[in-house]
Amino acid sequence: MTKTFVKTNNLLVNRLFRTFIVVVFGILAVASCFDANSARYSIQSSKTYEASMFRQNCAICHGPEGEGKTLDDGRIIPNIRDGQHKYTTREQIYDHITNGGNGMVPFRDILTEKERNMLVDFVLNDLRRPPN
Repeated sequence: MTKTFVKTNNLLVNRLFRTFIVVVFGILAVASCFDANSARYSIQSSKTYEASMFRQNCAICHGPEGEGKTLDDGRIIPNIRDGQHKYTTREQIYDHITNGGNGMVPFRDILTEKERNMLVDFVLNDLRRPPN
């Protein structure tokens, strides 16, 4: 009777151990589907047309990820991603991109109307998107 009990007990432990291993690997597999760094949109690594336009026209002043900077002469180029923003509505952002002002050059003769609208969407939907 003792041998039967030990044998049954070993089978039970074996099954529990296998189940535990399968569950752990399942959890790890699901967890690997989530990227911890995906919360923030990366302009530099994006292959979208909008990100390309930003890199070509905006990054020189606003920085490669749109986080702004302080120039050597003390002027501050605003962060267009985080914090408080002077231009918050679609219309305000479009007007500022189109007409410039406050040190920013106007893009009315550089970008088409469609491209300026695409940049407005890019700022509102990608750069200012809250983290996941």
